[in-house]
Amino acid sequence: MSAARPPHGPRHSGLRHALRRFARDEAGTATIEFVILFPIFMVVFLSTLEGGFLQVRQVMLDRATDLSVRELRLGLEASPTHEKLRNRICEYATVIPDCQNSLVVELTRVSKDDWTAGTSGVRCVDKEEDVAPVTDFIPGGQHDMMLLRVCAVVRPIFPTTGLGLALQRQTEDYYALVARAAFVNEPRS
Repeated sequence: MSAARPPHGPRHSGLRHALRRFARDEAGTATIEFVILFPIFMVVFLSTLEGGFLQVRQVMLDRATDLSVRELRLGLEASPTHEKLRNRICEYATVIPDCQNSLVVELTRVSKDDWTAGTSGVRCVDKEEDVAPVTDFIPGGQHDMMLLRVCAVVRPIFPTTGLGLALQRQTEDYYALVARAAFVNEPRS
């Protein structure tokens, strides 16, 4: 008759010994830390890079808008048009990719009766549609208060990480950069 093997026989003691040895082994701990921390550092790094590009683009769009408004206000452009103003802003804002096709300019006169310049928000290009948005472009006369609204749609550099995921989107693939400026047309002599 065969004797029953005790529950803690030689087979179990070898397994226990191997598990203890595995638990005490420190080889590969740096690899585990790297695997856990590397994605976190990459998300932080890529978000910082995305934020830097976003800031540079926004500052350049604001600066381009201010320089263009100065020319409008002083009457340096004899007959301003939507296309001329858009081209001028794109010349100044060199960091906006595909500026000519992604920038919308709206110039409206502010009513002195109720100090409003239209009720709608800023209109932006919809890159998913072939039709450009209809915008107002009213150069105004002398002493008129004017409001210039500019919208550029830009694709995030890293759309699937950190800040790229958190940006409020204009369309599925693009976010909007908006610049506004108000000015009074100077009298022309």
